[in-house]
Amino acid sequence: MTQLPGYEAVAKMIDHSLLNPTLADRELEEGCELALRYNVASICIVPYYLARGAHLLAGSTVLATSTIGFPHGVHTTAVKLAEIDQALKDGGVELDAVVNISKVRSRDWDYVSGELEALARATHAGGAKIKVIFENAYLDDAAKIRLCEICAEVGADWVKTSTGYAPGGATMADLELMRRHSPPQVQVKAAGGVHDLDTLLAIRAVGVSRVGMRSTAPVLEDLRKRLGLEPITPAVAAPAASGY
Repeated sequence: MTQLPGYEAVAKMIDHSLLNPTLADRELEEGCELALRYNVASICIVPYYLARGAHLLAGSTVLATSTIGFPHGVHTTAVKLAEIDQALKDGGVELDAVVNISKVRSRDWDYVSGELEALARATHAGGAKIKVIFENAYLDDAAKIRLCEICAEVGADWVKTSTGYAPGGATMADLELMRRHSPPQVQVKAAGGVHDLDTLLAIRAVGVSRVGMRSTAPVLEDLRKRLGLEPITPAVAAPAASGY
C-alpha cells in the first residue's frame, strides 16, 4: 500500500476557495478562520474581501490570494492591471488571473502573450506570484499546449485548469498535459471537481502542486483520520459541489 504523505504536505497544496459570489461577509470570515485552523496554503477570496482576509491571516503561514479578470477573462488588459494594482495594495501575494478566453479561441496569440506578459510583469513587480487560469472546458489540446508555452515565456508561476464555473473542471488528462508541456519552474494548479482526498492524492502524484477547492475540511479530516491524527473539527459535512 502506498504510504500517505504527511498532513502538512497535503494541507499546503490547498487554496481554500471563497469565490462563490453569494457568500456573505460572515461566511467569508468563517472561511478565513477555517483556512487558519487547517493551515492550508492560502485562501482564494473574492476581491472586495481580500484586504480583510489578509488582515485575518496576518502572522500565519496561510497566504492571502484573490482573482483577476474572474471568471470570464474578457476584461480589457487595463482593467486587469488595475485589479492587480488593487489586489497588491490589499495584501494579495498570489493572484489567479483568467486568460482572455475569446482571444485564445480566436488564436490571437500575440494579444494573449502581450496581455499575460503585462499581467505577470505587474504581479512580479509587486512581489507577488501569478497563476494563469486557462478554462480548459472551452479549449482544445492545441490551445492548452500553446498557453503552456506562453506562460513559460512570460514567467508565470502556475498554469491552472479552470475557474470552477465552466461546464467542466480539472481532469487528469488536462493536468498530465499541462505538466508535460510546462517547464519545471512553472507549477500546475487544479481547480473545479476536486472534492475528495483520493482525487487530490491522485493529481498530486502527476505533479500538481496546488488545488483550489471548497471541500477543504472534509478532505483534510479524512486525511487526519487515515494518518491516525485527532480531528480538527468533528463531523464535517461536504459542501455542495456547485462553483469552485
